[in-house]
Amino acid sequence: MSVLSARGLTRELPGEVPVTLVRGIDLDIEQGEFVAIMGPSGSGKSSLLYLLGLLDRPTAGILRLDNMDTETLDEEALADIRLKRLGFVFQFHFLLAEFSALDNVMLPMRKLGRLSPAAAKERALHLLDSLGLGDHAAKRPSQMSGGQRQRVAVARALANDPAILLADEPTGALDSAASANLRDILRDLAHTQKRTVVAVTHDAAFAEAADRKILLVDGRIQNS
Repeated sequence: MSVLSARGLTRELPGEVPVTLVRGIDLDIEQGEFVAIMGPSGSGKSSLLYLLGLLDRPTAGILRLDNMDTETLDEEALADIRLKRLGFVFQFHFLLAEFSALDNVMLPMRKLGRLSPAAAKERALHLLDSLGLGDHAAKRPSQMSGGQRQRVAVARALANDPAILLADEPTGALDSAASANLRDILRDLAHTQKRTVVAVTHDAAFAEAADRKILLVDGRIQNS
């Protein structure tokens, strides 16, 4: 079953000379699929990911999430979907420096307000423990390695139990060992927990672990 379905998806930046970032993309991504988006710099990889994650609106085309058309939704509705259904991991972890790992992971749960404080704390501790960070819950980001910080970011992305995880160069700031660890974590989330994982990457080893590689050139899919 397709959880993300794009038809004619296009993103253009207006101006005296308009710049087209994504050109007429047709794409279906299935539940539990681990997809890597590759391509040269400036090919539109991150632009496509931001469209799939409802962070940007397309200039033209249709994006369906769980068979729901998203183009007519207002900003409040899109924000609600992002909070409940999507998780995001970026190249830089964007953890709050003054907060512990535990508090960083609890932030999305507090914003959603679905769990009591005690239940949110229990879930955050469970997520950190599942990612090998059970002994680091009280640490601040500055007290952890780059790989550990990125795993905290993954835990935070999973806080509200999203069906879809979107990652933009998640291993870009990591060494090879930490990259391999994160790659295995994301693959396991797709194959064991049936979460859909879509990641932009320049890392060939990371992409080889995916179920499918999508090559983007000049905003167009060359193969998938």
